[in-house]
Amino acid sequence: MPSVCFYFHVHQPYRVKKYTFFDIGKDSSYFQGEGEDNLNNRFVMEKVARKCYLPTNRLLLQLLKKHPEFRFSFSFSGTVLEQMEMYCPEALESFKDLVGTGRVEIVGETYYHSLAFLYSKKEFREQVSMHKKKIEETFSVTPRLFRCTELAYSNEIAKEAEEMGFKGILGEGVDHILGWRSPNFHYKPKGSDIRLFLKNYRLSDDIAFRFSESTWKEHPLTAEKFAGWISDINGSGEVVNLFMDFETFGEHQWEETGIFKFLEALPGKVLEHPDNDFLTLSESAVGCPVRDEIDVPYITSWADMERDLSAWLGNEMQKDALEKLYELESDVLSLNDKEITDCWRKLQTSDQVYYMSTKGMGDGTVHGYFNPYGSPYEAFISFINALSDFKLRIEEKKRKINNFNNKEHVSNQ
Repeated sequence: MPSVCFYFHVHQPYRVKKYTFFDIGKDSSYFQGEGEDNLNNRFVMEKVARKCYLPTNRLLLQLLKKHPEFRFSFSFSGTVLEQMEMYCPEALESFKDLVGTGRVEIVGETYYHSLAFLYSKKEFREQVSMHKKKIEETFSVTPRLFRCTELAYSNEIAKEAEEMGFKGILGEGVDHILGWRSPNFHYKPKGSDIRLFLKNYRLSDDIAFRFSESTWKEHPLTAEKFAGWISDINGSGEVVNLFMDFETFGEHQWEETGIFKFLEALPGKVLEHPDNDFLTLSESAVGCPVRDEIDVPYITSWADMERDLSAWLGNEMQKDALEKLYELESDVLSLNDKEITDCWRKLQTSDQVYYMSTKGMGDGTVHGYFNPYGSPYEAFISFINALSDFKLRIEEKKRKINNFNNKEHVSNQ
């Protein structure tokens, strides 16, 4: 029988404000504060909490009480947890209520939602460790599975996850990787012994992207219809991994589209089919054997038609921005300054270069979501200007330390 495994990703970045050349050397505050425009970080958090987090969590808690078989998995970036603590503690409490039922799993990831795995394995591991600690402190649970930023996946990332103690890793069910195989089974990564959970992107995207698309041949999508599609997998699959941004509910798909009514009805409709059930990802690994080994020598992701990292590394602006940022690693860490290190890591958040994407048409629409900039070039200029000031701060801090050390050396002679 196919087990439905819902996984929701919850994330909001600290957006870099429109930082000009004339701000360099004068303004060391790079991230949008209150009242600057309608995309400042507090405004966005409160808006998303009002439209998505609070109403969706109320509904999910009702569904957990109504259907004892219902369960699902979450992951949270450290940056969204911080912003909920600052701006919307009610939203954070609503997530805690869900996790407290014991039927909601939390998946590990990088604290700052970064692409550090491409540039620094040391920094990558540090952020994963920070995230694990944050989840334990906030929810009193320890993540057993790992999800890399943007669902990035490869043999190498899987090996890293295994060495960090995770029992499984999430990935995109990319057609050219799977070949004749189906995402509706469990696999193992080549070179690792952990479990690989692959997203069924067709059914996931029916909810996340096509739900309100009036020209879609399946519109309107009802819970009964979707449950029927899941039941049809019976005999040709063991799990249906439905991975999506949590903001799908109420924010990407507005309440007016009927998305909440769909979610409210879905568990009952799925469970009407006696061969169907719901499991967390970890629970699904208990009853489902590994069917094959999957070889993914290069990085895939869950973005766009290409299912790669071109949304973040597709142009020279993006590459230049990240290269310049990670070149500062040794200088930043040598200062052992909490504020400097935290700022450097917030600049690593993948959204910063996502806003620089020049991909067009449908992909570009997605890239523009909650984008505070008028163009990719404005995003790049703001980032590079902020980075220039950040480098000045590092140099000034190093000079002060050197001057202090020199004075100490002289006084000890």
